[in-house]
Amino acid sequence: MSSNNVASFNEARRVAIFGGTHGNEMSGVTLVNLWMMNSREEIQRKGVETQPFITNPKAVEKCSRYVDTDLNRAFTTENLSAPNGKDLPYEVQRAQEINRLFGPKGSSEAYDVIFDLHNTTSNMGCTLILESSKDHFNLQMMNYIKKAIAPDSCPVLLNEDPGLKYATARSVAKHSVGLEVGPQPQGVLRSNIFEAMRIILKHALDFIELFNEGVEFPPCTVDVFKVSERMDYPRDANGNIIAMVHPNLQDCDWEPLTPGDPMFQTFDGKTIPYEGAGAVYPTFINEAAYYEKQQAFVTTRRETLAANAIRKV
Repeated sequence: MSSNNVASFNEARRVAIFGGTHGNEMSGVTLVNLWMMNSREEIQRKGVETQPFITNPKAVEKCSRYVDTDLNRAFTTENLSAPNGKDLPYEVQRAQEINRLFGPKGSSEAYDVIFDLHNTTSNMGCTLILESSKDHFNLQMMNYIKKAIAPDSCPVLLNEDPGLKYATARSVAKHSVGLEVGPQPQGVLRSNIFEAMRIILKHALDFIELFNEGVEFPPCTVDVFKVSERMDYPRDANGNIIAMVHPNLQDCDWEPLTPGDPMFQTFDGKTIPYEGAGAVYPTFINEAAYYEKQQAFVTTRRETLAANAIRKV
């Protein structure tokens, strides 16, 4: 789709905003319900059909992350092609329905852009999640958002892990954008987190409108944090957690962790240091939802990606 370092894309005419992929992440749930009920003009842009959508209504009703299984890991080829039936987990049935409504995944009929709104209990601020370093449309959008909210920070987390990438709800779209905003406890609304999410969405939709109107965005670079390793809590032989995130690391998302720095603290007060090779940048530190996934935090490494100029076809 590119020549002379210019990437051409069709106009982004169909956009969806997902809230409630995890039913206890309240900013996305509340914003999408607000937009569905009486404030849809806020997310409408000229020539764009913007569809707010509650992805996991049963989990939202229960104010739980999910009912049977994590919806944001359910969009695998196997699940989407499974014979539909009541014996399937609720979230797998829901994934198939979402794929019918907004996909099919990987097809020309799929929605152009899906924004998937999430909250985290970690001190991550406003974080955009990029699933492909080759998606020049998303790179340009994220560069636009970062500039629009400057001097406030908006890190970009690059997660090209195929085990996660192809299973997310947003992966149904041609261009998938994850948004994590925190810290916010599960089942709780915080006004500053709510407003920060709302502002990011405004700028993202503004970008789409400008692109559709024919604005050509010049080449740019985007600094990203690329997922490197998933770190579990120290455990005993029976799998029980025997240490906590060290207080020096707690709430220090995106700050460098260097060899020898405190990483965990055992229940009797001993420090377990980081022993990796070179500095890394942890994030999702002590995320509540990741205890069940045996993940204390992820390490990332900083990279700079080059984005081609983009224009509409």
